[in-house]
Amino acid sequence: MKHRKLFMTILTLVGGMALIVAGCSNSQQNAVPKIQTNIPDAEPDSKVWGKVFPLQYESYLKNNEATTETRYGGSKPVSKYLTQPLLPELFKGYGFALEYNEDRGHTYSVEDVTHIKRINDKSPSSCWNCKSSDNVKLWAAEGKDYFKVPFKQRLDQIKHPIGCANCHDAKTMDLKVTNPNFIDSAKRLNIDLSKATKQEMRTYVCAQCHNEYYFKPGTMEVTNPWDKGFNPDEMVTYYNEIQFSDWQHPDSKTKMIKAQHPEFEMFKSGTHGANGVSCADCHMPYERDKDKKKYSSHHWTSPLKNIEQSCRTCHRDKTADELKTRVEYTQVKVYETMIKAQEASNAAHKAVKAALEVPEADQNAIKQAQDLIRKAQFEWDFVAAENSMGFHNPSLALETLAKSIDNSRQAQLIAEKITKK
Repeated sequence: MKHRKLFMTILTLVGGMALIVAGCSNSQQNAVPKIQTNIPDAEPDSKVWGKVFPLQYESYLKNNEATTETRYGGSKPVSKYLTQPLLPELFKGYGFALEYNEDRGHTYSVEDVTHIKRINDKSPSSCWNCKSSDNVKLWAAEGKDYFKVPFKQRLDQIKHPIGCANCHDAKTMDLKVTNPNFIDSAKRLNIDLSKATKQEMRTYVCAQCHNEYYFKPGTMEVTNPWDKGFNPDEMVTYYNEIQFSDWQHPDSKTKMIKAQHPEFEMFKSGTHGANGVSCADCHMPYERDKDKKKYSSHHWTSPLKNIEQSCRTCHRDKTADELKTRVEYTQVKVYETMIKAQEASNAAHKAVKAALEVPEADQNAIKQAQDLIRKAQFEWDFVAAENSMGFHNPSLALETLAKSIDNSRQAQLIAEKITKK
């Protein structure tokens, strides 16, 4: 009888709590009407949006600042060659051997892409794909014909950097995926973006650009290699099946793949992504103005620059210094392993180059070594091109680098057997 009474008491309390929560939820929904603005549809100028949302726009302008550098990144266009001197060798024969700099803030996207040495008269509009809010109208008007236009023919059409229109519906401020390659990829994977939760959208609007992609031969459409899965092994399998390559390395004659910036792929299976944390939770933390009004920061930068708001809202048991130390410990280990992987990759290229010079060399063995080089370089590049130095997913980063080193050394051994005969 006592147990029965206790059970009924708990049931009553739980039911009462549910009603209170539901009542609060309903009252909040009734108290906050859905936003309606007079901002023109897909307006590319973020300054226009800023007149309606001054707090968000003020934080957006902070992307213009060259703020404090983190250990492995920042907002200054420093050459990656200074810290990774093997890159010109590893990307020999490809545009990234000409110039490869650290990214600046999103507000510099148009300026930086138009001045980088990798852009030339043959570059397609695909190179504009994630660089401007002007794209939203162009995509809607041109469809897939957008990608057929040469890059330089759009210099008069594209003026505004990444901005509000890339991620928001102008009338309602609802989060909105606008990038056609992400929309197409979602359809192929049976992901219904119209049914995504707000928390999921707080990742998807970032993921629509922060992902691994390639330009489809012939059409030059920006395309995601996700049909086999999201990890590096699955993407290499996909690339191999469609026989895709970005260039041929002049030393090893290997057909290579250049990884782009696979933040979404790395993050989604990491600790934060797997537990429902969104990109915006860490990179767009909530702020409060002088009147305690809450808003999302639109200063897209490393959480290490704002640990109190980005990290300690959840990790209250750690100080900011403790959290920074933990992050940097992971990043140092990943960076050191990445450099070793690059060294192994370079040695493999050189070994195969020597093997190619051997008369009557076993071509099947050389092809086997080249296949290993192709996979190994994509693996370390998958980690190097991703903008967290492994922190988004430390286990995947270190596992991928270990595979890269192993594949490079296997390729080197195969090639050296040829040269020693």
